[in-house]
Amino acid sequence: MVNSLMLLAFEANGVMAMRMMKLMRGGRIARREAELMVSEKIHAALKASASLMAGASGDEIVRQYRRHVAANAKRLGGLKSGRSRKRALRRTHSRRHSGERN
Repeated sequence: MVNSLMLLAFEANGVMAMRMMKLMRGGRIARREAELMVSEKIHAALKASASLMAGASGDEIVRQYRRHVAANAKRLGGLKSGRSRKRALRRTHSRRHSGERN
């Protein structure tokens, strides 16, 4: 269990860093991330409590948290995702062409 806890701490640290980068940008995206972060924390705590009451072991709870952390890491690392990339390319393209008209 100690290894799982250490891995969870390491992985969560990476997610926190990615989240802070997103929050520091500000705007609507940062506000949405903050709301999502709070709702995820509440949901995870309720799920862990329910699992403990149902007899889950500490290892199972840590495994659940690691799955959530991995999902967040994948989502927050989404700058490489096609949708975000396409949107950024479209913006760059439209700025380039609007500058040519002036």
